[in-house]
Amino acid sequence: MVAVPKTKQMNVLQRTQRVIQDALKKMSCSEEAYELLKEPQRLLTVRIPVKMDDGTTKVFTGYRAQHNDAVGPTKGGIRFHPDVTIEEVKALSMWMSIKCGIASLPYGGGKGGIQCDPRHMSTGELERLSRGYVRAISQIVGPTKDIPAPDVYTNSQIMAWMMDEYSHIREFDSPGFITGKPLVLGGSLGRDSSTAKGVVIVLKEAARVAGLSLQGARIIIQGFGNAGSYLAQFLHNAGAVIVGISDANGALYEPDGLDIPSLLDRRDSFGTVTNLFSNCITNEELLVQPCDILIPAAIANQLTAENAPDIQAKIVVEAANGPTTLEATRLLTKRNILLVPDVLASAGGVIVSYFEWVQNNQGYYWSEKEVEERLESILKASFASVHQTARLQNADMRLAAYMVGLKKMVDASIYRGWIQ
Repeated sequence: MVAVPKTKQMNVLQRTQRVIQDALKKMSCSEEAYELLKEPQRLLTVRIPVKMDDGTTKVFTGYRAQHNDAVGPTKGGIRFHPDVTIEEVKALSMWMSIKCGIASLPYGGGKGGIQCDPRHMSTGELERLSRGYVRAISQIVGPTKDIPAPDVYTNSQIMAWMMDEYSHIREFDSPGFITGKPLVLGGSLGRDSSTAKGVVIVLKEAARVAGLSLQGARIIIQGFGNAGSYLAQFLHNAGAVIVGISDANGALYEPDGLDIPSLLDRRDSFGTVTNLFSNCITNEELLVQPCDILIPAAIANQLTAENAPDIQAKIVVEAANGPTTLEATRLLTKRNILLVPDVLASAGGVIVSYFEWVQNNQGYYWSEKEVEERLESILKASFASVHQTARLQNADMRLAAYMVGLKKMVDASIYRGWIQ
């Protein structure tokens, strides 16, 4: 296989390619497999003109990447963010493929993004942008082609606008075109909190194999947005002691435990609460405080070669996308810290999105209890598969997760005759 450059400046795509290459090599796959899977099969770049409220027209750039459809239609979110790049969208589509493979879903990975800042846009501008994006990508998406979902700075309202626009284009109602919709438009019970619930399920399994009781376990959660706040609530209710949380402005750490119900009640719509306190520390300082379980649930590249030697947790569970560098993964594993990678820990969202798609196709909707039971069953099996692979193959959990996640894609590609 052609080597991926080894450099501290590897971007998110190069890092993903590195792990895919290592996993395929460990699986004794051909070089053809790596050549097929190192990039998305399709990448569409679009330009979307939007009439702004002040009467001007602004043109936005958007992307949709479809990594691999050997197993089935592609699936993945759409993010609205000013820092969206082609490399990021490509890598995220590849991570979605891995997640779907780990969970044995009949999907490949997809991802979309638009370069914009929705925090500075009106409701009308966001609606026009959402509909314009769907018009621009409508030929390559659909219930049997590529099924979008919410992601960073997108929500059920944006999904509703997109579904409505797609239904107008196709001239029939298409609830299965997109997931993460409002319940009244075919959404699934349990979808809003599914990512956080999935993290908790996987965390419990990790604690079990590490011989750690969740009751009374001291937990730090970096990030207090949608995922982080749900996690804090669920883990607090489960009897864990949340000793640290952070947001964009700083962090709070209290060895005896924070008052989570009060913090949740006082946070603003962007998940900010630390600005109300004078005893804050930095996000960087929070990561190395004493705890049993550390959950990076904010942004990428938070655990690095520089701070990995100082991490005091017994378990690290990645709720964010790419919070740990490859070198930090190696260092944490060497220190016998159990690292649960993002492609496993944060798979709850795509699993319940799959449930929503199934319900749309059936026209039959499940209770929240059914959703939660099915989610738990899939994630327990997924964790067991990755953990067993790590032990049998003498691999870290990230490499093992990629090996499990890639297998169905490789096998399906061979059966289709795409590779040998």
